[in-house]
Amino acid sequence: MDKIQENLLAEIAGLHEIPTGAYNIRANGEGAGRRSTEHIEITTKQDKPGIDIHIADNTVRESVHIPVIISETGLTESVYNDFFIGKNCDVTIIAGCGIHNCGTQKSEHDGIHTFFVGENSKVRYVEKHYGEGDGNGEIVLNPQTIVHLAAGSYLEMDTVQIKGVDSTIRTTVADVADNATLIISEKIMTHGKQHAETDFTVDLNGEGSSTNVISRSVARDDSTQLFKSNIRGNNKCAGHSECDAIIMDNGQVGAVPKVEANCVDASLIHEAAIGKIAGEQIIKLMSLGLTEEEAEEMIVNGFLK
Repeated sequence: MDKIQENLLAEIAGLHEIPTGAYNIRANGEGAGRRSTEHIEITTKQDKPGIDIHIADNTVRESVHIPVIISETGLTESVYNDFFIGKNCDVTIIAGCGIHNCGTQKSEHDGIHTFFVGENSKVRYVEKHYGEGDGNGEIVLNPQTIVHLAAGSYLEMDTVQIKGVDSTIRTTVADVADNATLIISEKIMTHGKQHAETDFTVDLNGEGSSTNVISRSVARDDSTQLFKSNIRGNNKCAGHSECDAIIMDNGQVGAVPKVEANCVDASLIHEAAIGKIAGEQIIKLMSLGLTEEEAEEMIVNGFLK
């Protein structure tokens, strides 16, 4: 790999060398490296672009990295990755996409990830999106995540997009079985004329199922954002969604949280808060020797941490 690709890998997956454990690296639409392990098998799909990841029952304290990097302008692709996670597992999956576009054409990656999480398994899924480049070509990322949680399972999704993506529509659809839990945490920052949308739909089908959807975002310059969520309680369950956003300059943010209680024992809450940085926060930090710009950056960084 060249230096640009190495830097993209470091940004989205924290990789400065070949990772331990299973991995699949995709670069400019082609496979750039793969390793399966005794308990994690990665195979190429035969009918469409993408991979299947099979994690055996009782796999614990193991990880798999599946980053995607694009450094060619004009490359557009859709990739389908399916995760089949057995029973009683405890694993970490690190994904993400980084695009370097110094040309005039649009570069786009649409990753469609489907998770089948087995009974009593615990999965941590980390996904970071990042864009860079001094060209005029757009950087577009439209991730889709489909989640099927079996009884007693747990999935924690940690998604981040804080730089360089001109347009993104992030869609997540999940169904949650008995005593299973889905935790979603997203952090987004937009600037310039960028646009970001997120759309979460969670069906709490199982007795004792639960979800917590938390979004934190910052819209700067003339950028726009839209947050949508719909939690449907179809059994005795607990659901919570929260959208907190800071607007700066001429930024615009819309929030459309929705809950549907289809069972008398469903307990559902939604919250949304949008506003600017409080003036007293900036004044307090400036009294400690920071400039106004430095104070704003410290507040934003703390908010998105």
